[in-house]
Amino acid sequence: MPLERVSRGFRDLSSTFSKNPLTNDLISLKNEVAIARSIRNLVMTFTGERFFQPEIGSRVSRLLFDNMSPILADQIKDEISTTIRLNEPRVELNDIKCIPNYDGNEYEVTVRYTIIGLDISPQELNFVLQPTR
Repeated sequence: MPLERVSRGFRDLSSTFSKNPLTNDLISLKNEVAIARSIRNLVMTFTGERFFQPEIGSRVSRLLFDNMSPILADQIKDEISTTIRLNEPRVELNDIKCIPNYDGNEYEVTVRYTIIGLDISPQELNFVLQPTR
C-alpha cells in the first residue's frame, strides 16, 4: 500500500516581489494560488530559459507559431501534460483540454488537477495561449 503524502501547506513568493505594507516582508502565495501560478509559469517558460535549470519549462510557446489545427492542439496538450508531470510534484493531473479558437488565433487551455497532500476539491486552471513576439 503506497503511503499518502500529507502536507501542512504550500507557499511560494509572488513574482511581483511586492512588500506587505504592515510587515515589510515579501508577499507570499499560499496553497491553491501558489500551485496555480507555478503551473502557469512552467507552461509559459521556454526550456533553457532559467539559468542553472535548463530542463525546466516547455516548448508550448514555440508550438504557437505553427498553423492552428486540432493536431497541434493535441501536441500542446501533450507538452503541457509532460511539463507538469516532470516539474510539479505537488499535483496529480486529472484532465487537460486545449481548444483552438481560429478567429482569435489562440488556444483556450483548461487544466484540471488534484493537489497532493491537501484535503481540498480538485482545482481548475484556465488560461489562453497566444503567439507573441
